[in-house]
Amino acid sequence: MISIGALLVMFVVGTVLPINLGILAFVATFTVGTASLGLTEDEIFEGFPAKLFVTIVGVTYLFSVARRNGTIDWLVAAGVRLVGGKVALIPWVLFLVAALLTAFGTFTPAAVAILAPIGMNFAYRYKLNPLVVGMMVISGGHAGAFSPLAVSGALVLGLIDKTDLQISAVALFSASFVINLVLSILTYALLAKRPAPLVEGAAGAADDENLAVSGRPDWRQWLTLACLVALVVGALGLHLEIGFLALAAGALLALVDMTRQEKAVDGVSWSTLLLVAGMMTYIAMLEKAGIIEKVSEHAANLGAPVIVALLLCFTVAITSAFASSTAILTAIIPIAVPLLLSSHLNAAGLIAALAVSTTIVDTSPFSTNGALVLSNARGVDTRRFYRQIIGYTGGIVALGPFVAWGALVLPWS
Repeated sequence: MISIGALLVMFVVGTVLPINLGILAFVATFTVGTASLGLTEDEIFEGFPAKLFVTIVGVTYLFSVARRNGTIDWLVAAGVRLVGGKVALIPWVLFLVAALLTAFGTFTPAAVAILAPIGMNFAYRYKLNPLVVGMMVISGGHAGAFSPLAVSGALVLGLIDKTDLQISAVALFSASFVINLVLSILTYALLAKRPAPLVEGAAGAADDENLAVSGRPDWRQWLTLACLVALVVGALGLHLEIGFLALAAGALLALVDMTRQEKAVDGVSWSTLLLVAGMMTYIAMLEKAGIIEKVSEHAANLGAPVIVALLLCFTVAITSAFASSTAILTAIIPIAVPLLLSSHLNAAGLIAALAVSTTIVDTSPFSTNGALVLSNARGVDTRRFYRQIIGYTGGIVALGPFVAWGALVLPWS
C-alpha cells in the first residue's frame, strides 16, 4: 500500500504545484523501490522506458527540423486544400487515417507518432483545439487497433486461441471501432469550440520559422518529404524502430541546412520526456514487484461475476493510464479466462470490454500516445494543456469502463 499511496501523493503534488511530476516519480522510485520493495538499483533502472525515450526524442526532433525548413507548413496547407478548405474536417480526416493505419497492421503508437505532429501543426495554424485534434488521432488509432491484422487484435485473438473460449474477430473489431467513434463524436461536439490554452501571443499565426507555403516545395522540402516517406515505409513496412529512423532522418536534414537547424533540438519536449520517463519507471517498478498483478487478482476475486467484470474493466483502465496497454492486456486476459469458464458471462463481450477499457485511456500523458500529443503541441501553455489532458483522461477512466461494461457485458450476462 505504501507504493500505491506514494503514487497518489506525487500525482496530487505534481498536478497542483509547479514541479515536474517526473522528478517526483524518479525520487519515489528510488525511495520506495529500495526501502519498501527491496529492489536493487539495477532492477529499478530496468524499468526506464528507453524505447519510448528514443521514440519521442526522434519524432519531435525530426518534426522540429521539418517545421523549421517549412515542410510542415507546406503539408498543412496541402491538407487544407485537400479537404476543400473546410478546416473543421481535419480532425475527422486524421481520425480515419489513423484507423486505417492501425487496422492494416500499424502499431498504434507508431501511427500516433506519425500523425500527432502533423495534427498539432494543423491545430496551431488554423486555431483548432489541440486537445480535440490530439485525442481524435489517438481514438482513431484505437478504432482500428483490434482488427485481425492489427497488433493488438492479433495479440488478443492469439491469447484466446490458447484457451477453450471462442470470440468473433468481427465483434472485437466492431466494439472497439464503434466506442472510439462515439468518443470522438462526443469529444468534437463538446470541446471543438472551446478555446485552446494558448501562451500569450500565440494565436496560430505564422512565426519566425515559417516559410511560404504556396507553390512547389524547394529541394530541402522535397528531401524532407522523402525522409518522411522513408520513415513510414521503414517503421510500418520493415518494422524498424521509428525513433532511430527519425533521428537519422533529422540528422541528415540538419546537415544539409545547418544555419536554419542550429536550434532544432529545442523542439524536443524535454519536460514531457522527464514527466513520462519518471512515471513509467515508477509503474515498471510496481509491475516488477508484482503489485499490479495483485491488484488485478484481488479484483477478480470479488463478488458476482458481472460485478467482477466491471471491477476488472476499471482496474485495467486505471493501471493502463500509467502503464503499457499491451502489457496490461497480456496480463488481464488470462485472469479473466477462469471467470468466463465458470460463469455465464459472454466471452466476446467481456474480452472486448477489457480491450476497450485498457486502450481507451491511452490519452493519458503518461502513455506513449498521450505523451506524443503533449510533446508535439505548439503555441500552448504546456502546464495548462497537460491539465486538460489529465482532466480528459480522468473522465474517460471514470466513465469509459462503465460504458464498455454496460454496452458489451451487461446485455449478454
